[in-house]
Amino acid sequence: MAPDRSGRGRSQLSLPSATGSSVSDIGRRLRQIRNARGKSLAVVAGLAGISPSYLSRLESGHRALDRRSLIMALARALDVAPTEITNVALALPGEAEEDRSLGAVRLALFAAAMHAWRGRVCGVDELTDRAEHLLEQQRQCDYALVGARLPDLIDDLHTTLAAGRDQREVLRLLVITHVQGTQAWLGDIGASQDLGWQASTLAADAAQRLGEPAYLAVSGFGTAFGLIGAGGFDLAERVLHDTHPGTAGNTELQMAGMLTLTRSLVAAAKGEQGERAAALDHADDLARHAGEGNALWFGFGPSNVGVWRMTVALEAGEHAEAVRIASTVDPNALPSPTRKSAYWREYGRALARMPNRRDEAVLMLRRAERISPARVHRHPFMHSVLSELLARARDDAIGRELRGLAYRAGLLS
Repeated sequence: MAPDRSGRGRSQLSLPSATGSSVSDIGRRLRQIRNARGKSLAVVAGLAGISPSYLSRLESGHRALDRRSLIMALARALDVAPTEITNVALALPGEAEEDRSLGAVRLALFAAAMHAWRGRVCGVDELTDRAEHLLEQQRQCDYALVGARLPDLIDDLHTTLAAGRDQREVLRLLVITHVQGTQAWLGDIGASQDLGWQASTLAADAAQRLGEPAYLAVSGFGTAFGLIGAGGFDLAERVLHDTHPGTAGNTELQMAGMLTLTRSLVAAAKGEQGERAAALDHADDLARHAGEGNALWFGFGPSNVGVWRMTVALEAGEHAEAVRIASTVDPNALPSPTRKSAYWREYGRALARMPNRRDEAVLMLRRAERISPARVHRHPFMHSVLSELLARARDDAIGRELRGLAYRAGLLS
């Protein structure tokens, strides 16, 4: 599953019972699918490579189902798509301000894919200004504004390209807008992975026409993320292996770093420890040479590598290691609110699985939520993490903070 990215239906959970238990939507769905398949705990657990008691805790919400590799293993054991397990834990479109634009963005993507141009022909300077402003607002987590402006920008970029105006400049804008704007926005608000894939496909088409290594790398990153979100780790690995931005300039160096970080995530999901470590070490080396940067809006640099190291450790189930890494990262050095929110969210996810550190976990998650509610409420693993925390919540200040966060995320009625 992609580190961040589905806005489909979910059921509501009631307040914790007197025993302190609270069943996560993902856990409930997992149990429903297993029962519908007529498979016992022991059979499914054996096929997934875990113990029956651990599977029972996942189903009850006492353990968070927050690893892509485990979701894939359970999906294979149950003979279902991964989204059958995870989609019920994601927010419904229409519940937040940014969702109001989802329909218009969807239609703009459909129109672009159909070559049904419906925008206006614009000058490249105007399109550049609009794209840069939108991408900056995406970095600032202003998802309502991004969503409001995306449909017209998508329409106008594709219409201008079809008119033959400033083609190379417009192709560059299309690649970066669809990966760093459209696909990223759709992921952050929890929209359908299929829409994100459509955005990455449009970016890939533009990158192939352009043929420039740096923009092919941007497209490769977007394509790989779409494949990771669908559980296509081998396909993502192939895309990353075949994408070579080089290191001729600082932009290419930073893009090589981002692709290397993505390889480390794929390796973690596949359980390839040696490849994961080698990729992270290589990314560290590239970051030292590149310095803190923001080429093509990726924010690659030493501090961002630290956040990726946390995410990769979490994917590998190494929560203590993620906590250790967090202590080495200066969140103030992170290049944007999106990365700061990711840092606090991943820190909270890690602490949630550490003995006697759940209060700290709640405080870290609240910091992430204050920066970007959507990146906590809509993240595909957060409902499971919050449910695990709720199962052990006390009737104190931290417990009230947690229940408030869970309510805003749609977990409590």
